[in-house]
Amino acid sequence: MLSAVMCLALNLYFEARDQPVVGQLAVGYSTMNRVKDERYPDTVCGVVKQAQYSSWDSKNPIRHRCQYSWFCDGMSDEPKNSKAMLEATILAANIYYGRVTDISDGATHYHATWIEAPYWTEQMTTVFTIDEHIFYR
Repeated sequence: MLSAVMCLALNLYFEARDQPVVGQLAVGYSTMNRVKDERYPDTVCGVVKQAQYSSWDSKNPIRHRCQYSWFCDGMSDEPKNSKAMLEATILAANIYYGRVTDISDGATHYHATWIEAPYWTEQMTTVFTIDEHIFYR
């Protein structure tokens, strides 16, 4: 069973390791904002691994039907860059334990700037754009 910090670290690694620290913070806190939101699971790992599963396979999510694309894109979920994973783990611990400022302004969603706005953005407020991510609440 993965710890909350490790689930958050994996999310930071796969979603934002190539972003500036401020972008990684926003991704991390938007994940934590989901944990606090009654519409989502109440644990970090539950939020990160939220997905649709078929009735005949409850262990493997349906490909491309996850809240975070890396979790069910069919590619390995094993970090390959140990330095980036260490940095993500340190930042995740600082976010999880509230040792860094929450800059997210309540964001619960984001998507990459190169992706056409998903349908769900119509009901949300744009909070800000950081590097290659647009954040919403």
